[in-house]
Amino acid sequence: MSTVKENEDQIVVSDVDADGDGVAGLPAPVVHPESSEAGEHVGAATVLQATDVSVHYGDFLAVRDVNMAVPEKSITAMIGPSGCGKSTMLRTFNRMNDLIPSARVSGTVAYHGVDLYDGRIDPVEVRRRIGMVFQKPNPFPKSIFDNVAYGPRIAGTRKKSELNDIVEQSLIKAAIWDEVKDRLKTSATGMSGGQQQRLCIARAIASSPDVLLMDEPCSALDPIATGRIEELMQELKDEYTIVIVTHNMQQAARVSDGTAFFNAEVDPVSSQRTGELVEYSSTVKIFSNPDDERTENYITGRFG
Repeated sequence: MSTVKENEDQIVVSDVDADGDGVAGLPAPVVHPESSEAGEHVGAATVLQATDVSVHYGDFLAVRDVNMAVPEKSITAMIGPSGCGKSTMLRTFNRMNDLIPSARVSGTVAYHGVDLYDGRIDPVEVRRRIGMVFQKPNPFPKSIFDNVAYGPRIAGTRKKSELNDIVEQSLIKAAIWDEVKDRLKTSATGMSGGQQQRLCIARAIASSPDVLLMDEPCSALDPIATGRIEELMQELKDEYTIVIVTHNMQQAARVSDGTAFFNAEVDPVSSQRTGELVEYSSTVKIFSNPDDERTENYITGRFG
């Protein structure tokens, strides 16, 4: 029979014999290929690896043949024009596309070398390990405390002292503790937009993820709140691996270590637009000396 175990760093699927004695684990985490463009992350372990990934919604091919490796404790930005598959690709990393009935993912998405789409993997556990922050802040209609404690409670934490510690530490990491510590029992819906987004980050952190996916987390925020979220991302990457989708190229240039440029190509037969990964390298290289003319045209404002 098969069992799904978890250790400190990864989800592990193992095959156990009938007597429960033999265990054959999956391969150890892969290593990010060395590259002169990988900057400080040369040789860093790969947390997420997409290999020939394509995503269909019914008959529509949304994104095709994506190959990219996300190194640990870094910020990777996905940029590109609307409709190029950035958010679709982001959602493949924690199986959010499973929630769309017509979605179909092909290829391999690995987390620490483990195929996330293996039939034995629990998608709920995937989403705990790989948390997500959405474009529009979406606090629950509950108190600030209950928002952050929601995930740990679902996971089985019941002791009030443990929940108090988790909530406090998560709010501290999300740089909002000092603003809300005296009103934890008040409704989260009364917070400002920037505060709500940091609360949502705290809520994601409270479930002890390894990776944070952020889908345009600043698009609905003013410049001051955006600056706070960007500063927060820089602080969080010391502990978490972050992948962010953004339409703001200046934001990608400011906060990310690596940048993936996606574009949409029109199929001459069907006239449908399909997203593809054009170029993926260090942010410095993408914005100063890209290899592909399409990348240069986008970042210089010639299209998009």
